[in-house]
Amino acid sequence: MARRFGHLGDVEALLEVVERGSLSAAAVALATTPSVVSRAISRLELHLGVQLLRRTTRRLSLTDSGLEYVEQARAAFQQIASAEQALSGHGEVQGRVRLSAPTTYGHHRLPAMLAAFALRYPKVQVELNITNRNVDLVAEGYDLAIRLGDLPDSSLVARRLEEARLCLVAAPAYLARAGRPQSLAELAGHNCLPFIMPSNGRPGVWQFRQREEELLFVPQGNPVVADDVLGCISLAEQGVGICQTYEFIVAERLQRGRLVRLLEDYEGARRPFSVIYPPHRQLSGASRALIDSLMTTGRKAALDPSI
Repeated sequence: MARRFGHLGDVEALLEVVERGSLSAAAVALATTPSVVSRAISRLELHLGVQLLRRTTRRLSLTDSGLEYVEQARAAFQQIASAEQALSGHGEVQGRVRLSAPTTYGHHRLPAMLAAFALRYPKVQVELNITNRNVDLVAEGYDLAIRLGDLPDSSLVARRLEEARLCLVAAPAYLARAGRPQSLAELAGHNCLPFIMPSNGRPGVWQFRQREEELLFVPQGNPVVADDVLGCISLAEQGVGICQTYEFIVAERLQRGRLVRLLEDYEGARRPFSVIYPPHRQLSGASRALIDSLMTTGRKAALDPSI
């Protein structure tokens, strides 16, 4: 009698290639060679009768059929893992979660969140990717991602973690040299450090609130920062200029006097951070546990910025 699912090893090889990004990295994870992994994927394509991977000299990418198959296969493997976990004896959550986060959250919020999660779920391995690039969750094999801002047109499920408060800061040395602005209008006479938004190539707009009214300001200054918004904070700390950032990033610097809060009468603007995942994905127990933990910590952080 022929084995109905004798190709599952080849499916696992495909998933590893998608998650690791290359044949060689997948081979290391599977303790084999790239040629063996390549043959496994070719067998799987022959079995299914469709091309799953586009192979070029520079990169591998999934075809449309490959995207659909990988998503369904990953969900099936997660269900198997959940079934095995339920039979493991104590029902302790275990497994692996691949999470992507931007630099702001990855460096200044997630460390404390993941430390608390690791204490509660020691058998869950979190693979954290910190990047300001919006990863493709399906094509690149991520379970979850943290994104900034509203996602009104997204097909992804978004669970709000927190509304992060914005503040305007500068170093004492800069204020001693250039003076302290007393209004938004006076910002035009200061070196306001712009960050170039990767989505449109223009400086990110600073947001303020006064008497429930939203006020906007386009910063102009030198140097202009791209790719990593944390560069604006580093420049501000060295006395180069003024920047707007999240309160949770600079709370310690403010407390120690390395940065000074400005225009507090105009504070109150917030931006949302959310954890996202595809709507049709069967979340593993580990992924669900991480989402719940992040949301709990996020709610606490909304009440206490020092968390």
